[in-house]
Amino acid sequence: MDADDTIRSLREALAASPNNTALRQLLGETLLAHGHYEAAETEFKAALKIDGQSQPLMLLLAKSYRTQGKFSAAAIVLEQLVARGNDRARVDLARVLLSEGDVEQAVRQYKKALEADETLHDDELSERLGVGNDEFAAEAEIIDGRLRNLDGETSDDPSLVPIRSDIKFLNVGGLADLKKEIAKKIVLPMQQPELYKAYGKKGGGGILMYGPPGCGKTFLAKATAGEVDAKFLSIGIHDVLDMWIGKSERNLHGIFETARKHRPCVLFFDEVDALGASRGDMRGSAGRNTINQFLAELDGLTSNNEDLLVLAATNAPWHMDSAFRRPGRFDRVIFVPPPDREARAEILRLQLAGKPQEDIDVQAIAAKTDRYSGADLSAVIDRAIEAKLDEAISAGKPTPLRTKDLLKAAKIQRPTTTEWFAMAKNYVLHANEGGLYDDLKHYLKL
Repeated sequence: MDADDTIRSLREALAASPNNTALRQLLGETLLAHGHYEAAETEFKAALKIDGQSQPLMLLLAKSYRTQGKFSAAAIVLEQLVARGNDRARVDLARVLLSEGDVEQAVRQYKKALEADETLHDDELSERLGVGNDEFAAEAEIIDGRLRNLDGETSDDPSLVPIRSDIKFLNVGGLADLKKEIAKKIVLPMQQPELYKAYGKKGGGGILMYGPPGCGKTFLAKATAGEVDAKFLSIGIHDVLDMWIGKSERNLHGIFETARKHRPCVLFFDEVDALGASRGDMRGSAGRNTINQFLAELDGLTSNNEDLLVLAATNAPWHMDSAFRRPGRFDRVIFVPPPDREARAEILRLQLAGKPQEDIDVQAIAAKTDRYSGADLSAVIDRAIEAKLDEAISAGKPTPLRTKDLLKAAKIQRPTTTEWFAMAKNYVLHANEGGLYDDLKHYLKL
């Protein structure tokens, strides 16, 4: 029996026994072995819906992600298993980290796995990581001792100049609770400083926003700056991280000094988990020094951070070092959900403006696009336009977009937030110490 026949037989058996996780796992493994990675992922996910605690299934799901190049998704699953003491997952996590270019972290995870279980040794992985080679350990020791003296340097990058934002909360659809929290923490202290000073409260501070990609975290940060008439400075990881030892720390210090010189200022870090990952496995790495520098800047130990608001966005708050959530740092962790129905309707109106259309019912489309991000809605419109262009080429004349065109496109363009919520749900259920993800839990109705 060839592979196609085997797969067909397994599918037929599953049709008769859809809740048989062992059978579904076998189908997934067969699909994986014959290069059907996406189909295998689907089967492993379906099996985990029945048996969500199965570690073998989670390992297989992570493998299916890894083979497709979905390294972030694979890392999330494997980190959960590592937290449960699964040393096999450490080896697979090392492979994922190596694929992402994080050799130091990969070595540490692999060494920890071998310390716990020598039978997990893999010749190829050992060779690629250089495990057993003392040069790596020596390099790590050098990195530890070379955090440079920053001497109050400021950024010399002309692109890192704070700008004025003309966006305000009125331009942000939905997110009423989130805007209220930011107003209480940031806007009102800056608008009514005397009132807050009477209670010993100062303007400024830090807020960490998290949620699926494409849901407007950057836009909200710009709106916050516009609301308080403050300068806005947006920072990406490429503005901070540098291959030379000590340069990342100097970059970070320079960025904060630039923002302090332009107060009131909103300093926004995108993809902050890349800068603030957990230090637990970073002993002896340059990344640990960068994180320590970040924490020192947030604390303002040698500088005044009054009227400096630090906003940060991440798709993976579970990767952040817990030290970032202490008072005075990112002590507000806020979930940014996909736009609600009214917000989706408004996004559609804005994105359809100026395009040929006829009696489009944005409310009807909004009702059929639950959990679609703003980026997903833009993709829906693009798909509908592409279909209309095909019609126009055949007919020799343009025809307007209609409601049915967008609804048809929405059936093809599925929400990209689905995978994120599937991963996030595991953290809500198993790693919600202190109620950190309660707002996400409420959103998911768990």
